[in-house]
Amino acid sequence: MNKIVEALKQTGVFYLATIDGDQARVRPVSAVEEIDGHIYISTNRTKEMFKQMMANPKVEICGMAKGSWLRVACTAVRDDRDEARNAFLALAPVIKNWCTKGDGVFDYSILEVFRLENPRAVRYSMNKVPESIEE
Repeated sequence: MNKIVEALKQTGVFYLATIDGDQARVRPVSAVEEIDGHIYISTNRTKEMFKQMMANPKVEICGMAKGSWLRVACTAVRDDRDEARNAFLALAPVIKNWCTKGDGVFDYSILEVFRLENPRAVRYSMNKVPESIEE
């Protein structure tokens, strides 16, 4: 498994930072998967997060686990292929919960997946030297 994906999964919940005009925005995310050797996250096309990543794809992720924290700087590239959406759904079925309409029908049209390109991941700790994590 991709070491960055593995490290992000260990945090349980991590935080994704985007830019909204001149303001930083941060929100919790918990779904991250490896597809075809790449790191993927997902969102809902109706969310501000989607709009912000489309306007400025440079994002940063931060998560904490077991006394250390992980920071990942990368570029979020939208993957509009049905194969990528289906692969993400198969790996993270919890996504169906927030892509379901009020009538209980899954709305595939709002699911968006992003491949995280050129990730630069570093694990930090208060008492250790920062450690780079390679894919």
